[in-house]
Parts: sequence; C-alpha cells; structure tokens
Amino acid sequence: MSERDYEMLVLGSGPAGHRAAIQAAKLGKKTVVVEHKAVVGGACINTGTIPSKTLREAVLHLSGYRERNIYGASYRVKKDISMADLFVRTDNVIAHELDVNRHQLQRNHVELLNAEASFVDPNTVRLSGLDGHGNWDVTADNIIIAVGTTTTRDNHVDFDGQRIFTSDDVLNLQQLPRSLVIIGAGVIGLEYGTIFAALGVRVTVVDKRPRLLDFVDHEIIDTLVYQMRQNRMTLRLGEEVTGLERFTDDLGDKVRVLLGSGKQIQTECALYSIGRSGATEVLNLAAANLETIDRGLIKVNENFQTSVPHIYAVGDVIGFPSLASTSMEQGRLASCHAFGQPAESVPNQLPYGIYTIPEISIVGRSEEELTEAGVPYEVGKAAYKEISRGQILGDTVGMLKLLFHLDTRELLGIAILGEGASELIHIGQAVLKLGGTIDYFVDTVFNYPTLAECYKTAAFDGINRMG
Repeated sequence: MSERDYEMLVLGSGPAGHRAAIQAAKLGKKTVVVEHKAVVGGACINTGTIPSKTLREAVLHLSGYRERNIYGASYRVKKDISMADLFVRTDNVIAHELDVNRHQLQRNHVELLNAEASFVDPNTVRLSGLDGHGNWDVTADNIIIAVGTTTTRDNHVDFDGQRIFTSDDVLNLQQLPRSLVIIGAGVIGLEYGTIFAALGVRVTVVDKRPRLLDFVDHEIIDTLVYQMRQNRMTLRLGEEVTGLERFTDDLGDKVRVLLGSGKQIQTECALYSIGRSGATEVLNLAAANLETIDRGLIKVNENFQTSVPHIYAVGDVIGFPSLASTSMEQGRLASCHAFGQPAESVPNQLPYGIYTIPEISIVGRSEEELTEAGVPYEVGKAAYKEISRGQILGDTVGMLKLLFHLDTRELLGIAILGEGASELIHIGQAVLKLGGTIDYFVDTVFNYPTLAECYKTAAFDGINRMG
C-alpha cells in the first residue's frame, strides 16, 4: 500500500474521470474523485451531451418532425412549443443520470470530494472549499486530469445568457426565439442549429471556414447541407464575425451581427459557438511542472501521459475528438496504464456520432483519406427510401455508404446519415474491427423490415459497381 493518501486521484467527474476512477477502483486501488461542482457528471450530463441530445429528442417528438413526410409539413404534436415544454424531458433525464453516476461511484467504493483543486507539487493537490476542512492537501501516486472544457468566450462580446449566449446557457433560455444566428459551424453549433430549425426558428449559421465538418465524408455533409436548407437554414460560410451589438427596436430586443464582408444580420438571439477551452486555469499546473498548449489544452502521449509520467490527462481537456465515448475509453486506458494493466483500443476505428437533424455517424476512413493515401477502393450505397423500414419511419433522405478495398474487398469505412445512424454504425464497426469484407453483408440475413438491411443493399451496390 502506498504511503500517500491515494493510489489514484482523478480531477473531474465527467465521462473520462468517471470511467478512469471506476477502472482504478476495480483494480483494487484506493481512488478519489475531486469535483468542483455540486453535481457529478461534468458538462456531459449537466450542460452538454445529455441535455442537448434529450432536447433534440423532445424537439423531434413535439414538433412532429419525424412524421412530416407522412402526415404533411403542418403536422405537430403540440401547437405552441415553449422552452419549458422541452425542459420537462431534459430535467428528468439529467436527474436520472446524476443518480446513476453517483451510485456507480458509491458501489465501486470511489471516494468523492466536492472541492476546487490546484497542484502544490507533482504528487500533491490542494483542495479548497471542502466542507469542514478549509484548505486541505492530499497526495497521490497517480493523478488523472479530466477537468473537461468550458465554452470559449470573447471578452469583447456582451454575453447576457438570453440574447447572446453560449451552448452552456441553452438550458437557461426563457423563450424560444423566432430567429437565431449561430456563430461557429462546429459539431455543437450545427446540432443546436438543426434542433432549433426543426422547431421553425429561422436559423443562420456563420463560419469562416469554407466547408462544414471537414473530417466527415463530403457527400454526407453535402446531403446534410441540402437538408438544412430545406429547413430554411441559411449558411454564411467563408464569413468572419467582427462584432455583436444588442439593440432595441419597435419589435423588441434584437442582436446585430456584423460580418467582415460588410454584411449585417439582424436576429432575436445569437449563439456563440466558436469552440471550447480547457478548464485548466485554476489548476496551477506550473506547480506540477506542466504547461498547456492552445486554448488551455494539455498535450499527452499515446498512453495519455503528460510530460510528468505519473500525471495523465484524458477527455476533452486533451482536445480532438472531444466525444463522451472516446473520453470514457481514454479514462479506462489511462488507469490501466498507470497500474501496469494490459489494455488496448482501436483508435482508428472509434465511431463518431453527430446528433444533427438528420444525425450522422462515421467509423473508419473516408473517401478523402483513402484518395490521399492512394488506396484503391470502391463505394457501395443504400438509400433509406429504398428500404421498407425507411418508408415506415418516414425517413426518405437517409443513406448508408460503405467503402471497401478494390482488390481484397476488405471493409475500410462506413458513413451513415439518417434516423438511427449512431446505432446502426455499430454493425459496420464490428465487421471493420474484425477485418471483414463486404461479402459478410451479402451472406448475412438481416431482420425484415429494418434499417440494417441497408448494409446488404449497399454491399450489393458496391459489388455491382465492380462489374
């Protein structure tokens, strides 16, 4: 047993910290999680992943969006939808997830301390605000930094949380706006943009990049852009925002968005979504001989070790891909490495789920990556509208795309857009992980009618393209 207070100290209780702590505890190590907020779960449960995805589901239900292709564009479950209507479902899910996370820590005998943490030296952390203790120093053999990120804010922007706000403020909105400008077309910006557009909000997206989500298959993104425009969304790509001004006219409070090109956009509200920054300011990293890189992020090696070998960093605080799923895996792997427990993952075959409307999911390599690498490949496609289940669900725009090696027929990548994409992707992920070919989908019998049939249809399409 170590002479220090703990064998593993985890800073942050989000997906990465939560999984790291439980993994250490399951290895029989004395583990503590330090969380500076009154609730566990980090941004994932409280302001980010869980709230936004639950909000999306509430919007899809109440707006009748999924059934519009069947019952018409005017179909709605509830005529006048308020933010309060949407938050009923969101609050319920958040409360449940918080309870589940706390219970998981308790039954794995992970100690949980509510305090602000800062380094004293590479093995010592000072806890401030801990009930009944004031400032208290604890020591640990291994430390995992999993503090996550906060929304990046421009000091020149007058944020008020209602007219000009960030994604962290969405759950505090009092009214559903009639118009919304989203500054930044990253994953978060596009998710919220399509969610509000499904409610009938007039949405404009502004981004200085010429393309959306360039790490996603371009054909999938082109299809998403088409759907966004069908939902009356306006895209201002290649445009830079130079200023935001709040003003009042005869119709009420407004926001004026100034663009570098001279254009001006008047809107009820503006969502500022230019990215997130590592929540590392208060950690006093210098005392642990650590430094941050761009936007307060921490650089790590392939084992998630920082420049100080016994201090690890995982999750959003190390940057891309900043997904809850990958963060959990990073936390597990870091704990295993800290205690010499063999563990491995497949970093090139981790799935991405993007919960726009319609949703997107990808795994493996894209056409653009394969072309750049000089890999000979062929494509197989299936449209949801060709599949009985797609017609039943009313999704006529969805598509599934398989990429496979031209000579060996080995599966190289999958990209899906449409209903259930983030669930459907796991079938292809399993075949990809095992080094299978597209012939697996040809030879396999899928339940009927299901969206999984898209795999067989796409496989046949790919084989037909080969002649």
